[in-house]
Amino acid sequence: MVFLFSFIKGHSQTNNVERIEWKGVKKMNEKFMTNFIQTKVNATVDTLQLNNDVDALTRLNGISKVIYEVKTNILGNYVVVFLIVEDFSIIPNLALWTTDITTAYRIGLSDYNFLGRNNTIGGFYQYNGVSSFGFNYSSPFLFSTKFGLEANVQKLGSIEPIFFEGQKANYQYINTSAELLGVYRLDYRNSIKLGFSIFNEDYQYKDGGTRADVPLSLNIDKYLFKSSYLFDNLTYDYYLVKGFRNSCFFQVVENSGLLQDRFYIGWNDLSYFKRVGNKGNWASRLRVGLSTNEVTPFAPFSVDNNVNVRGVGNIIDRGTGTIVLNTEFRKTLYEKNWFVLQGNAFIDAGTWRQAGGNFSDFYDNKNIRIYPGLGLRFIHKTIFNATFRIDYGYGITKNASNGIVFGIGQYF
Repeated sequence: MVFLFSFIKGHSQTNNVERIEWKGVKKMNEKFMTNFIQTKVNATVDTLQLNNDVDALTRLNGISKVIYEVKTNILGNYVVVFLIVEDFSIIPNLALWTTDITTAYRIGLSDYNFLGRNNTIGGFYQYNGVSSFGFNYSSPFLFSTKFGLEANVQKLGSIEPIFFEGQKANYQYINTSAELLGVYRLDYRNSIKLGFSIFNEDYQYKDGGTRADVPLSLNIDKYLFKSSYLFDNLTYDYYLVKGFRNSCFFQVVENSGLLQDRFYIGWNDLSYFKRVGNKGNWASRLRVGLSTNEVTPFAPFSVDNNVNVRGVGNIIDRGTGTIVLNTEFRKTLYEKNWFVLQGNAFIDAGTWRQAGGNFSDFYDNKNIRIYPGLGLRFIHKTIFNATFRIDYGYGITKNASNGIVFGIGQYF
């Protein structure tokens, strides 16, 4: 009897997790979430591990917010209860903007939490002087909670400006591609992607300046090997964010013929988010990128409203290197139930290495752009990525412009 009593007493002191419960579940797959988290049945309760589980769960597309509660039964074991607030994840994609050529639009539909397992499936049609379409499927946990796949097929067309010797020309550019990526999750903060794509690039001259060594048409098949590494230590409270995130990308482009040499490109995005009081958020992103330094009007890093500097215009220059800092203060102006109105004050600053240029280009005044500005965010707290933004950027460097930029989601 003494031995039996000692065994029961010792067993009760292990404080094991007897079961895991989920509340608030509508679409999320409970089995998937139970396998996804670090906390396991029959393991000891670990508060740090539970907090990590909350952070990891709130990064899933289908979840807005998570809290947990630990209950004790009469044997001293624990029941862990996760209360989740789900995102509505079937989202139409509607966008309208103007270019130098036409009024452009995009329509599409995506489910960002297909089957309740953080899968994304969707497609779109776009017209901006050229018809485009795309289909994508992402299942980062297809084979296990660590390993999955992404696949994309698209035909993207646009009227692209290129620059050479002070001249500008417009080309119709069509990129037709198929891509397959493997996704591996090292742990809840770290993941890598490896894969390849096969694509065709077609350039056709439309108007503007010409030069003897710049072709009026170019059609070439290519294949691309790509890799990326993500460190994500962000903590979310609905639309408010804190922590660090770092994304590193590297690509090698091979050509099917002898028209172009092998091409390398890599860039790194370092982001930092800080909560300021109850409703303030300071956010910053530093992007540094380099590519093979070819003398070409088709250099890969563009200076563009929608990518790096708000207010600068639609692809006003290109380069083979980039350094861009975006920093902004976001402040909640009004919040009620699901709706949030957020104000935004920002500074976007960037510089570029010209194609075939030197590192000294980065501190040449003609390549530096600085654009402060103001914006608004209209946010739905429980629809995935449902942030409509409008920003106005005003250039303060030489020959600067100004302009309004619209978009879905935070700028970064």
